[in-house]
Amino acid sequence: MEKLLLLLLLCRVSSPVQHSLKYFVTGSSAVHNVPEFMGAAEVDGIVMGYCDTDRKIVEPKQELVERFFEMNPDQLEWHSGECFDAQPNFFRIVINSLKQLFNQSGGVHVLQRVSGCGCDEETGEIQSFYQYGYDGEDFLSFDLKTLTWIALKPEARPIKRRWDTKEAEIEHAAVLLRHTCPDLLKRHVVFFKSLLERKERPSVSLLQKTPSSPVSCHASGFFPDRATLIWRKDGEEIHEDVELGEILPNHDGTFQTSADLNVSSVPPEDWRRYDCVFHLSGVEDDMVTKLDKAAIRTNWVSPPEFPVIIVVGVVIGLLLLILFITGLFMWRRNNNGFQVCRAANTLDTSPQLSAISLDRISSPDQYCSGN
Repeated sequence: MEKLLLLLLLCRVSSPVQHSLKYFVTGSSAVHNVPEFMGAAEVDGIVMGYCDTDRKIVEPKQELVERFFEMNPDQLEWHSGECFDAQPNFFRIVINSLKQLFNQSGGVHVLQRVSGCGCDEETGEIQSFYQYGYDGEDFLSFDLKTLTWIALKPEARPIKRRWDTKEAEIEHAAVLLRHTCPDLLKRHVVFFKSLLERKERPSVSLLQKTPSSPVSCHASGFFPDRATLIWRKDGEEIHEDVELGEILPNHDGTFQTSADLNVSSVPPEDWRRYDCVFHLSGVEDDMVTKLDKAAIRTNWVSPPEFPVIIVVGVVIGLLLLILFITGLFMWRRNNNGFQVCRAANTLDTSPQLSAISLDRISSPDQYCSGN
């Protein structure tokens, strides 16, 4: 069973629903550096607004949302009341009840709810959902047909029985799912039509970590997320040695994806036969990027070549040093120089010699003889 996590903010509608409105809310207890309550609204996979109990503001995430609130001040007032009063108090009460039910005297606890609705433009069918998760696991969901709660795990059954008797709360959930959410969704879709139906082409780059790494064709900044990215050889799509990445959201509401090509077995002369093709749904022209080593961006820096002049200088220096030592050796041997070498070798190891003042030694012979 899938867990309800805050990452649900990044989820997409996988059903045939073409438009959707989702609310994600999270209440927590004893979580440091995290607001006690957080909420976000998402239309067709785009985060429209966010709020939390620390900043006490409803923050639009799109320019059109600001205009929407300006033209619909009642909506800003409603969202503000939900974010900073009604929902935080409700989540606080529920978390305390669950902690008592499960004998949890302390520790970190998180209650989450995902709710909303979707509509199919072709059939007009409305799909609604209302589900809770507790401490990272599915907990309760609301059945709109039977107007009862469904326990998604055995521990939730006491709460289910208790909530099934609360007629006012059940009626509120039914009105929200049957009327409020679908009406809001229609208003949002009409108002944000230009935003939701726009087409944005990405920037496409060739990336490579090291010369032996796969070449990644990376497309970022496209909208909507209905797009494909493939590698071709001689104009034909290939799958061998190709790893396709997922489509991921960017912070600005656009998307990114990548496709990696293993080039370790591709001869340099064959690189020109490969290209990367990006296709965006609803856009006729594809974006084609040739596999070109000169166009690849990388952070890898080749080791610097050691300057030849330095190498030559070092070699010449070593030769001169060898010649000097050889000449010195020959001179010392002809002049009984070995005595000096033997005496010098004992300087650091003989405690008697360590007390001798070097300025009293007038010649190597005096030093060696001990005079």
